[in-house]
Amino acid sequence: MAQRTASLVDNRGADWVGRLPAPAFFVTSAVFHYLGPSLAVLLFAQVGPLGVTWLRIAAAAAVFAAWRRPWRLLRGMPRDQRWVLLGLGLVLAAMNTAFYLALARLPLATVGAIEFLGTVVVAAAGARTRRNMLALLLAVGGVVALTELRLVDEPWGFALAFANCAGFVLYVVLGHRIANTGAASWSGIDRLGMAMIVAAVAISPFGLADAASAFTHPLWMLWGIGVGVCSSVIPYVCDQLAMARLPRASFALMLALLPAVATAMGLLLLAQVPTWQDLLGIGLVIAGVALHQRPDTNFKH
Repeated sequence: MAQRTASLVDNRGADWVGRLPAPAFFVTSAVFHYLGPSLAVLLFAQVGPLGVTWLRIAAAAAVFAAWRRPWRLLRGMPRDQRWVLLGLGLVLAAMNTAFYLALARLPLATVGAIEFLGTVVVAAAGARTRRNMLALLLAVGGVVALTELRLVDEPWGFALAFANCAGFVLYVVLGHRIANTGAASWSGIDRLGMAMIVAAVAISPFGLADAASAFTHPLWMLWGIGVGVCSSVIPYVCDQLAMARLPRASFALMLALLPAVATAMGLLLLAQVPTWQDLLGIGLVIAGVALHQRPDTNFKH
């Protein structure tokens, strides 16, 4: 009976979701992708970056566990798919760790633009044309403009930002893979939930001790849970719903919104005012991706 009810809820949810355009999910993802980190940066004053990373991932894993009970997928799942889930979980743990450690040293807009560079590479790999190569050069030029400004002062911060960039590429590749595996409408989200539980286990040896200070402060704990929901539940679920209908290269192209959103969130919530060189670099990154977009782009498989 419980399974039948869950199936009915999923089917109704799938019908409602199916009526929404794929770009709507991506816009929602883009907003929350950097709203959560903005809240996390404000929490750094009370809990260290590794502790905030643990709170984010653990909170998201708890939400997915209660909502989807994703471990049900493991029964009868082929071994190769289990390896994909394990890999995605480890990538989520490493990517979020590098991201927050970079945010502790660099402005959100800079980290966001560097993070986006990898998606341009994914898009260019999806269609090797002169236009895409020019777009890639523009994006690389934008990142160079950003890194030139602070590279001497924060080499470790930039190393972490580029590590996060590599992790984000793997997230897009593996996330797109699980989004298109399985016949059930919500199977991609269930797989994401299982990967998040793996990520929570993987990050615990490194972040649990730092997060312990929040256990005796309810407000900090609620703040950390909010970071997890805003950063790893809402955007990742929206990503899965968009990835299920978008080819990998098209999804990567739509990520052009992210550097602009990161700049806006950094300005509005963190009072991180970009310099003219920052704006030039971010503008070049956005222009590089805009060059890929064509009027006849098909957003469906």
